[in-house]
Amino acid sequence: MQPSWIAPSILSADFARLGEEVRAVHEAGADLIHFDVMDNHYVPNLTVGPVVCEALHRHEPEALIDVHLMIAPVDRIVPDFAQAGATYISFHPEATEHIDRTIHLIREHGCRPGLVFNPATPLSFLDYTLEELDMVLIMSVNPGFGGQRFIRYALDKIAATRQRIDALGKPIRLEVDGGVKVENIAEIARAGADTFVAGSAIFESGDYRSTIGAMRRQIERSERRP
Repeated sequence: MQPSWIAPSILSADFARLGEEVRAVHEAGADLIHFDVMDNHYVPNLTVGPVVCEALHRHEPEALIDVHLMIAPVDRIVPDFAQAGATYISFHPEATEHIDRTIHLIREHGCRPGLVFNPATPLSFLDYTLEELDMVLIMSVNPGFGGQRFIRYALDKIAATRQRIDALGKPIRLEVDGGVKVENIAEIARAGADTFVAGSAIFESGDYRSTIGAMRRQIERSERRP
């Protein structure tokens, strides 16, 4: 399995100080900056777009930006986020009519494609797409809002996805988003995740470095457990 990554979600950051917040978590040890894009159509909320992504990329150019598109349709906006500095661009299979086309569109624009699964979305979408992906994102809450409670049956879905990735033998990241905290991150890691999105658990902690460090220690303990 690949090294574990922590990805703070800016959805829980102080938007009045967004550039400072991104720099602070990056300097505190974050591996990715998770950038939630919501359209008040696919999900019942409205957040930010490529202009903000570009501004953050200019402000903290060394940070890897992990764009999660909770919008429909997705193809029109992919080139804009690629140009804005995204590293990963992930989308929901329900949000496009041609999943394979969208995956290749993301890669053609120089980004790493990911596919996102809502709690009740079947993993069968991976049957013909997994080999083309760089990331699979399992939602452990229903998308649209931060601060929700982790849905426990997501653990089984994480484990099933890990089996698929290991069987394929490619370095595909397995990301989990929703209700991730210091208290449950070890259990999520044991299920097979290697990339952990955390919003309120980090940005509301008051000490980003300490919280990210505590998460890493919990992940390490889960790896040592027989």
